Amino acid sequence: MSFLAKFRLIFMVSIVSVILDQASKWWASEYLDHFSMHSYLADTLRIGYIENTGAFLGLGSGMSDTAKFWIFVAAVGVILLALLVFMFKSKEQNAYSLLSLSLIFSGGISNFYDRAMNDGAVIDFLNVGIGSFRTGIFNVADMAIMLGVVMLLFAKNEEKKPQ
Repeated sequence: MSFLAKFRLIFMVSIVSVILDQASKWWASEYLDHFSMHSYLADTLRIGYIENTGAFLGLGSGMSDTAKFWIFVAAVGVILLALLVFMFKSKEQNAYSLLSLSLIFSGGISNFYDRAMNDGAVIDFLNVGIGSFRTGIFNVADMAIMLGVVMLLFAKNEEKKPQ
């Protein structure tokens, strides 16, 4: 895949993903009750504005501000930069795996932007589940990351199939 084709794919996926995520977070911050959840669809869906100062599922939210900065801003920034370089430099990536990595990158960039602009916090507002079997509270960027990871797993399995 040419550099230009890679650029187009990464750019388009990132722009769409970041716009959807940031628009949904703006909506959540403007129209949802802060720090309380409301239940919909027989409690299958819960929606409410939460600020997550930790990582996935709030992990690390009790750490010092300095530790959070170095882990969630500095380290994540380096990892995202390394992922972007890898996507452009790697010759083995097909369009499917590049799409997968682009979703992971774009979700990471959007949450990274949140941390930079929202005093170290990421806006989360969605929770799904049945009864006590529930997900953590998440956002659209988290969905992009998880979709990218699942797609990448399938991309790797596709490479291993005999032809």
